[in-house]
Amino acid sequence: INKKVYRIGKAVKDDPNGASTEADLTDKGITPMGGFLHFGQVNEDWIMLKGTVMGPKKRIITLRKSLLPQVSRRATEKIDLKFIDTSSKMGHGRFQTSEEKAKFYGGAAAKKARKEDKGADKAEEKEEEKAEEKKPEKAAGKKKGKKSDA
Repeated sequence: INKKVYRIGKAVKDDPNGASTEADLTDKGITPMGGFLHFGQVNEDWIMLKGTVMGPKKRIITLRKSLLPQVSRRATEKIDLKFIDTSSKMGHGRFQTSEEKAKFYGGAAAKKARKEDKGADKAEEKEEEKAEEKKPEKAAGKKKGKKSDA
């Protein structure tokens, strides 16, 4: 099967900005937000092919040089990638990087987290107050009971 090779990338430790292109200078790795479905994070060298490869998602493929020289216009045209999509593939992802997501939501996410923390703190305080109220009542009831027995 003739597959066109779009890009050959290095491992994340060697090239953390593997998904950057000349048109899109955003610092981002090749792994989408949340990882690839049923695969996870890409940490090693990788190859981007045009189209699909039949079979299981983690299929091992063998690449070899073509036996016949490729002379068609489609095969010899220069590849110019303008954009590599790294949004989440789980659901309706629209952010390319976590920084972009944080910038879009701004303080909303932080405010929501603070509200949740405050709500948890208030609930804990109410539970403590109830516990303190119950303790003196029990102690007072025991003292009264002892006096009546005597």
